[in-house]
Amino acid sequence: MSADLHDLSVAELAKKLQGRQVSASEAAQHFLARSRQHATLGAFLALDEEATLAQARAADARIASGDRAPLLGVPVAHKDIFVTRDFPSTAGSKMLQDYRSPFDATVVRKLAEAGAVTLGKLNCDEFAMGSSNENSAYGPVKNPWDPSRIPGGSSGGSAAAVAARLAPAATGTDTGGSIRQPASFCGITGIKPTYGRASRYGMIAYASSLDQAGPMARSAEDCALLLSAMCGPDPDCDSTSLDLPAEDFTRALGGSMEGLRIGVPKEFFAEGVAADVRAAIEGALREYEKLGARRVEISLPRTELAIPVYYIIAPAEASSNLSRFDGVKFGYRAKKYGDLLDMYRKTRAEGFGEEVKARIMIGTYVLSHGYYDAYYLQAQKVRRMIADDFQRAFQQCDVIAGPVAPSVAWKLGGHGGDPLADYLADIFTLPGSLAGLPGMSIPVGFGEGGMPVGLQLIGNYFQEGRLLNAAHGFQQATDFHLCKPEGF
Repeated sequence: MSADLHDLSVAELAKKLQGRQVSASEAAQHFLARSRQHATLGAFLALDEEATLAQARAADARIASGDRAPLLGVPVAHKDIFVTRDFPSTAGSKMLQDYRSPFDATVVRKLAEAGAVTLGKLNCDEFAMGSSNENSAYGPVKNPWDPSRIPGGSSGGSAAAVAARLAPAATGTDTGGSIRQPASFCGITGIKPTYGRASRYGMIAYASSLDQAGPMARSAEDCALLLSAMCGPDPDCDSTSLDLPAEDFTRALGGSMEGLRIGVPKEFFAEGVAADVRAAIEGALREYEKLGARRVEISLPRTELAIPVYYIIAPAEASSNLSRFDGVKFGYRAKKYGDLLDMYRKTRAEGFGEEVKARIMIGTYVLSHGYYDAYYLQAQKVRRMIADDFQRAFQQCDVIAGPVAPSVAWKLGGHGGDPLADYLADIFTLPGSLAGLPGMSIPVGFGEGGMPVGLQLIGNYFQEGRLLNAAHGFQQATDFHLCKPEGF
């Protein structure tokens, strides 16, 4: 049985665990072995067999007692932006090397309560700042479809682990596209819920008004199972969590596509979108039309403003959030320094990577006296206008569809250290993030070099169920989500 465990979906594996056809301990051992076998991908930053198997044995005991929690015994790996008691929490940074949290993030705790077994911690861009996973202090992650290419970022370890069948599912975070873009580049499914749906408590903060947790798995059905466990109010720990009860998103699956209005923004198909990506997206839209959906031409006129707006607001919030890392109470501390101020300077200079330091500097600049009104305040005004554009669009359509990124995954080092090239790759994911809308990526084909292409679906606030149903309907009619990279 264990030989093909990694080819089972979360839903299939959960069923076998409940039926006691396989134990949680066997499943955990199987995936731990695969993670060690494919360590060269760089997807995992921390594995702890003892901690994982202890959780698996506890899950087996729960199953034996008749517990029917939906994810009981299913191994799930966590992006290393979520703090965990049993594993180090580094955020992909030297600044937090070997740091151990005294508590679990709310998302980690909720998944554990639903029965999930923590498989390990996954690589990511440092403090979730990046689009390629090349900014990690612990080395880049490689794309399982082509190890010479990036997996996307910042949740690159999560996407690579799921695509390579090293984990049935993983958590990710999405600030400007960090779930959707790597999901697209690695040929898996990922969803970012409405801002505030999932608690941010215990998620190492990058940009507090944008960061949101979400699941990454092979199918919309699997993502629905995980998202149902992850969401819910957290009033005691996260003031930005919405006072909305937890929802069973699997109930939304199986609805008809008949009459679904799919909005297609003309700005998402402008110059700069590669021909192979455009062809795969058009193919997916035709498939939706075959299923009974209707294509509606819409406009999101401020799409191109999303990049400058995001790269003012996010660094501004990062400069504030990252000021807590000073080497005094926890994390990295410089070995040689003079007075206290010198310790701060050297610790931060040595502990933070180049991209993180660049964003802190940008953020500090736009918040400084004389520039706050000119940059930060104006960016917030345009952010509201971008959100208003979406509301006008949703008067004409039910969901919005388009590419996740202008191209397939590029080669490692392919942007030559040019951060602007990475920033431009986020043009289609940033608007939805700035508006706080739910969005997801589903695999819809292949482009240059046989690399996966993802379709982005964006819904109105709290419409995760509709999004997941639209994705599930497509996946019931196609098999792109079942394709896997050779050798895995």
